[in-house]
Amino acid sequence: MNTIHVDVVSAEESIYSGEARFVALPGESGELGIYPRHTPLITRIKAGSVRIEKADGGEEFVFVAGGILEVQPDCVTVLSDTAIRGKDLDEEKANAAKQLAEEALRNAKSEIDLAVAQSELAVLAAQLSALRKYRKK
Repeated sequence: MNTIHVDVVSAEESIYSGEARFVALPGESGELGIYPRHTPLITRIKAGSVRIEKADGGEEFVFVAGGILEVQPDCVTVLSDTAIRGKDLDEEKANAAKQLAEEALRNAKSEIDLAVAQSELAVLAAQLSALRKYRKK
């Protein structure tokens, strides 16, 4: 079987390591799909879900809050400050954090405060979207 090794790593821990048939993730310019023997690539990725089609046919979902993707013909590495397994996503917690970010956006007093609040809101919206995708599977 034709597979590629995939590692998804956060600042705290290794989230996923294993063989896969296919990986899909949110690139800065659109969705990226990686198959075995892909051309080498290094790029930034946006917040969203990484979908890993495992060698046994199962799927693994991981939410990443942006990061770096490195692709080699036999290995894919996703590095992100924050990465959460799909099964560990908490909708109630994400919605509460989204409300706080929306409040911070309304109360922003400087351009920096505004930019930080917008960034947090974008990541939380991506996290909720990833949670919905995970639940549909």
